[in-house]
Amino acid sequence: MKVVKGFQSAKRLLAREVPGYGEYIPFFGRGVGRSQVISEMRVVSEILSVVRAKGDSALFEYTRRLDGIEIGSLEVNKAEISDAYKVVDKELISALQYAAQRVREFQSICRKKLADSFLRDGLGRLVSPLDRVGIYIPGGTASYPSTVLMTAIPARVAGVREIIMTTPPNRNGSVNPATLVAADIAGVDRIFRIGGAQAIAALAFGTESVPKVDKICGPGNIFVVLAKKMVFGAVAVESLAGPSEVVIVADESANAELCAADLIAQAEHDTQAFVALITTSLKLAKTVVAEVKRQLQGLQREPIIRRSIAKGVIAVVNDMDEAIELVNLCAPEHVSLMVNGATDYISRIRNAGCIFVGDTPVVLGDYVAGPSHVLPTGGSARFSSPLSVEDFLKTTSVIALEREVWKQLGEVAMVIAEAEGLAGHARAMRIRMK
Repeated sequence: MKVVKGFQSAKRLLAREVPGYGEYIPFFGRGVGRSQVISEMRVVSEILSVVRAKGDSALFEYTRRLDGIEIGSLEVNKAEISDAYKVVDKELISALQYAAQRVREFQSICRKKLADSFLRDGLGRLVSPLDRVGIYIPGGTASYPSTVLMTAIPARVAGVREIIMTTPPNRNGSVNPATLVAADIAGVDRIFRIGGAQAIAALAFGTESVPKVDKICGPGNIFVVLAKKMVFGAVAVESLAGPSEVVIVADESANAELCAADLIAQAEHDTQAFVALITTSLKLAKTVVAEVKRQLQGLQREPIIRRSIAKGVIAVVNDMDEAIELVNLCAPEHVSLMVNGATDYISRIRNAGCIFVGDTPVVLGDYVAGPSHVLPTGGSARFSSPLSVEDFLKTTSVIALEREVWKQLGEVAMVIAEAEGLAGHARAMRIRMK
């Protein structure tokens, strides 16, 4: 990890290292050059066009050509889901059910806090859920059942009528059993064994088998992110998620072992993950560096962690004011406040996906705390929010004014319409005023 002292030096270093801050392309991660992005955009654009034109046949072809997998059917049937329960460890099933309960409870609280439909004095708003949403779950060689819970359950709580899930198949053409179990627990309606940009195309445009959705949610690789970016407008997308990020803010009271453990946990996600420690204690900084080296030994994903940690940042600043300012500049996905009086600093953090207070482990946010772990990355926490029940609701304005009221307003409307040169607007109002 790079160690730097002083606020200005830390600010300059973070400008070079933080995705979406400074010169880096937002949400693609560090080290992704423009030429690479342009090349991948061409590939994704072609995939979107072909799937839109050829439908299911293109999905079979791309799964064969890009993934090297022959699949007999696109959709997962009920028997496959039932069989998944037979092979998934009972302890994992229980853990997923418990996590789902906590996510559901949290999202239900969020829903109750939101405004409902109303009509008052002839003006109102209708709040309604989306009809159909698509969730993309990374897969193939990996399994992310937690992401199924974190994306599907908020939609279910919002009242979405149909939830469609796509996920890449394994080498034998099946879907990871744990992912299937999580989908069943979360209330997913239909599951399709397709991944990559072709899955996003299917959800955005629809095919003979895959229904067109209103919104696409869920993380993925750069091809998935680019596809989501390109189909925006045909459908809504919740975010353009990039590599994982964590910024730990610590003072002399912090536990170096815990700081190191949380840095390693996020670095474990991806070689492009961004990890940083901002501290007021040079002694703690040195101890954390040593702890990271010690804890790395023997971990299964040690090569990935080492590459990510090597690009990490440790900033030693003078006080907490400087530390909080750096956090707000970074606008990271996760912020951990390992400082005395941590709760006092919560309201001062304006830009962050999720704040962990005191020794609360960031890992709990990944799996079981309750809020969705689908969070803004690449500096987008400056203007966006974690995935939540709100993402699956929309509002419609209602205007039902009494005649006496709209006749009074009509005089004002005609003046503005005529000033804008829209005589038809003014006449539509004038006819009613007779």
